[in-house]
Amino acid sequence: MLNKANTLQTYTLQSLDGAIGEVKDFYFDDTYWTVRYLVAETGNWLTGRQVLISPHALHAANKKEQKILVALTKKQIEDSPSLNTDKPVSRQFEDSYHRYYGWPMYYWGGPFMWGPSRYPEGNFVAGHHDKQPEPAQGKKSWDPHLRSTGDVRGYHVQATDGEIGHVEDFIIDDKTWAIRYLIIDTRNWLPGKRILISPKWIERVSWSESKVFVNVTREAIKQSPQYTEEVLLTRDYETSLHQHYDRQGYWVDEPASQDCDEQSKVRPGERVPAKIARTKNAIVI
Repeated sequence: MLNKANTLQTYTLQSLDGAIGEVKDFYFDDTYWTVRYLVAETGNWLTGRQVLISPHALHAANKKEQKILVALTKKQIEDSPSLNTDKPVSRQFEDSYHRYYGWPMYYWGGPFMWGPSRYPEGNFVAGHHDKQPEPAQGKKSWDPHLRSTGDVRGYHVQATDGEIGHVEDFIIDDKTWAIRYLIIDTRNWLPGKRILISPKWIERVSWSESKVFVNVTREAIKQSPQYTEEVLLTRDYETSLHQHYDRQGYWVDEPASQDCDEQSKVRPGERVPAKIARTKNAIVI
């Protein structure tokens, strides 16, 4: 399901033994534009440190109950490697964090946004591994650069022939935790209009200038389907958006995401079809 980042930030993070807080921010990498950590606002619990939750531990967001289910206990989270609130997320911290939980590192080699997989390996039960999974043989790792959605909000957006507006929010796929779209507010150019831009259409980002450069023209943006709060992000809407820009949809590049969609439709107690079953060790909440 596609959700606005601002909406997810109102959801409660529900661990296996109780609520732990709400989503404060998202850290994403600037290569795949995929959320690698949710930053939890835990109130008076675990003060003075950043409480990071990897999508490896997450189930899809529950829109009805406004919760994100976390397949960890409070004790596991409390005992995890600590990172001070004023410290950046270093490669060393990420290694120790994933080693603690026994999860594979997303920047180990592999052709997909999660290394060898198109989605987080929710089948890795935290603390239930004698040995951390190893990177694929012969696959080269890459250096992740984590960015905050909170910091990137407000960045100016530049088309191939001029500025068009600024980043207002992000639309996140809660199956893969990929950022599927940036919501662009064009009020200074096209009053009242908001449009969606896929990260795949971004040519580059100048982090020093706080500016996003997209490989589309102002005219194409002007004629693009409008995005409003009332718009349902159906596959039909997404298809029309991609057809307008003459771009291939991410669902074509990521056929496994269709299997994720199928799995999400399986009701509790039903058998998951073999073609989409992921593991017998998955935690079910």
